[in-house]
Amino acid sequence: MPLSRREMLAFGMISGGALLLPLERSVFAAGQSRLAESALPAPFTVPFSVPPVAMKVNSVGTTDYYSLTMREQATEILPGFQTRIWGYDGSFPGPTFDVQQGREVVVRQTNQLPHAHPTLGYTPFTSTHLHGSASLPQYDGYASDVTYPGSWKDYRYPNSQGCRTLWYHDHGVHHTAPNVYMGLAGMYRMHDSVEQSLSIPQGRYDVPLIVTDAMFDTRGQLLYDDDDQSGLFGDVILVNGRPWPVMKVERRKYRFRILNASISRTYRWRLDSGEPLVVIGTDAGLTAAPQSVPSLLHGNAERYEVIIDFAKYKIGRRVILRNVSPNNNVDYTHTGKVMAFDVVAQASTTSNNSIPSVLSPYNAIMGLTPTATTPTRKMALVRQGGQWTINGQTWADVEASAYTRALANPALNAVEIWEIRNDSGGWHHPLHIHLVDFKILDRQIDLSGIWVAARPHERGPKDVVHVGENERVRLITRFGPHPGRYMIHCHNLVHEDHDMMGQFTVGEGGYDPITTAPAQPLPAPEL
Repeated sequence: MPLSRREMLAFGMISGGALLLPLERSVFAAGQSRLAESALPAPFTVPFSVPPVAMKVNSVGTTDYYSLTMREQATEILPGFQTRIWGYDGSFPGPTFDVQQGREVVVRQTNQLPHAHPTLGYTPFTSTHLHGSASLPQYDGYASDVTYPGSWKDYRYPNSQGCRTLWYHDHGVHHTAPNVYMGLAGMYRMHDSVEQSLSIPQGRYDVPLIVTDAMFDTRGQLLYDDDDQSGLFGDVILVNGRPWPVMKVERRKYRFRILNASISRTYRWRLDSGEPLVVIGTDAGLTAAPQSVPSLLHGNAERYEVIIDFAKYKIGRRVILRNVSPNNNVDYTHTGKVMAFDVVAQASTTSNNSIPSVLSPYNAIMGLTPTATTPTRKMALVRQGGQWTINGQTWADVEASAYTRALANPALNAVEIWEIRNDSGGWHHPLHIHLVDFKILDRQIDLSGIWVAARPHERGPKDVVHVGENERVRLITRFGPHPGRYMIHCHNLVHEDHDMMGQFTVGEGGYDPITTAPAQPLPAPEL
């Protein structure tokens, strides 16, 4: 059996950096042997593909209706194997939504999953969170607002915010990590007139990249091992559900919406050509101006919109997107490779093929500035007593309080600074605050006491902040537009499940997230 992270630390096998393990040795997780490296496809041999597009089932006035069914499906991920996944409409990852600002969307989520996880044995109740949406509490995917197999729930999304890359994923309490790992995740792109007026790549040159990592057993089935509730690190890198794919591109600019949907793994992207990545968007929308960076640190659940200009390369050139692994990830032979781009043709069109110097200069959140009277709250991320905690609290404490206990109670529309503290050198935490977008003010690295500016690539509106080992980060936000109870948690989903999640209450009142619009048993009425 593999040593746990705790045991490896004790034996001095990890010293802050990534751990490299030989793949050919026999390792064991969840009672099953890991598939040997020799049985995996060679990197850059599997064709790239994009997920299917979500299709409307009805439209009434300014509201569009969709229907997704969560179900088990056998699909080919590794060539020659049929892998059991849980997918929205059986897709791995789920269908991509393309929606327009100002049009409400209703998504019916029907849970027709099996009554037990294939190896962990739990009942797969679900709660769908549209990550990045200012949803009402009862439609936010509150972890304890669950839908059991044989039930359905309609989620309403206002789509009132500006253009952004969102994603939807399961948030079922204490089982979020294995549910998402099995495939319950997909991208949701919201467009607005500002974005559509820009000459940035759009249409088929606006490409989703949903990056995950996974491990497989000798039968080609997903293997779940969270290493003593520390994290899950797979030996196979998947992009849109394909292992190390290769994409054919034209000699022009492409816009890639990169989502890190991995359970625990963080990435640092870099092109093997040495050319920069141009960041034009963060979690919650376009940046004020493009940021050209040689590499890009990408925490769990963060989204970055990146432009790569393939006009710089001759036809026949292969460009590789690499992962220069950050500290405290467990790495294998090929986890430093992500995908390849083969330049195969001249540009078939040069429209929407530029990078404007000004993108979105009037974002309200990015305009927030601290004053002497802006209150500051401190949130400490700590593992204690075998559990992951925020200010010493867990979701079990929330449950025990009948869902009344809160880490904070900002007034509706109040502006606050939150200082997120990770004073432990052994872990990084990507912290997600539901409901709001925020602006990263600055960081304190290695507990030096010196605050430095946000990294260039994260100088846009955010809803996840990567808090590195021995880092403190300050962010500013306005709490709204809805009153009610919302979650804050680590997006290393293993940490969230065990039990680094709490809640904050905005203002007074608000809809109850559990009782207002509960799931209903099948059959469901027509949309």
